[in-house]
Amino acid sequence: MLYDLPAPAKLNLFLHVVGRRADGYHLLQTVFRLIDLADRIDIDLRTDGKIVRETDMVGVPHDQDLVVRVARALQAHTGITQGAQINVQKNIPAGGGLGGGSSDAATVLLALNRLWNTRLNRETLMRLGLALGADVPVFIAGQNAFAQGIGEQLTPLLLPQRAYLLVQPAQSVPTLAVFGDPDLTRDTDPVKMTDFSGIKLFDEFYGGIDQKSGSSQSFGRNDLQPVVLKRYPVVQQTFSWLKQADLDVRMTGSGACLFAGFANVQQATAAHQKLLAKTRTDFSSAAVAGVFNPIQSMSVCEGLSEHPLRHWVDS
Repeated sequence: MLYDLPAPAKLNLFLHVVGRRADGYHLLQTVFRLIDLADRIDIDLRTDGKIVRETDMVGVPHDQDLVVRVARALQAHTGITQGAQINVQKNIPAGGGLGGGSSDAATVLLALNRLWNTRLNRETLMRLGLALGADVPVFIAGQNAFAQGIGEQLTPLLLPQRAYLLVQPAQSVPTLAVFGDPDLTRDTDPVKMTDFSGIKLFDEFYGGIDQKSGSSQSFGRNDLQPVVLKRYPVVQQTFSWLKQADLDVRMTGSGACLFAGFANVQQATAAHQKLLAKTRTDFSSAAVAGVFNPIQSMSVCEGLSEHPLRHWVDS
């Protein structure tokens, strides 16, 4: 049995769509940043070979859940006859662009590789994960990374410590709808670099930290963001409200979550407290009758240097 296993979320510090393959998959360039917001997973062995997800997931049928599919993929690849009972405690918002489903799948794959003693190496696990989702490999690789291709070509990055204010709008965004939108920019010029690693280079490339506000100034953009802001009014309202509060916010992945980077937790927490006070002023039903609060939740997260389970598998 393995209990309380972390499945951390990710941020896309930027996300450029640089082309499209003949099979319809989009070609991307992005930086994946792991953060300490995480789902928690418990796994018990079964002797009957069945893969059972204990947790009900709204809108995710049992057999379509990535954690079930990835466990069955590992069984098929290795011929293992054991099964697993999987319980997922969700803390990462669904439909938020934070990679929660992919991270859950990666943690289950890493855990079952150990629990079933299948002893596959990291490269093999990443291939199994990629067949189920383009974001799964980065969680198995276990490092912050510059990604290309459909997100599977990973170059590890040493990123400076940062804290993030994470804002979840009261609206989810379906990934397929965003990538299929005719207004999506698909021809951003690729980033050219010979070395995209190291704290000093990263700080120079990203513009570092604004000394007055403590917020980080990011390179590039998220090409999916204009489509989401145009099509999803609650996300647009949240984004505009945060900009009015002088925050340099950006959407992660295909949305809907928005984030702002800070030099440290103290500065991110101070910004969080100011926004909480502002929500009470701007959206309190007692103060402003009939005004809709577009924000589901806000939290402060820290960037991780690596996945907590990274060393559970041989390179």
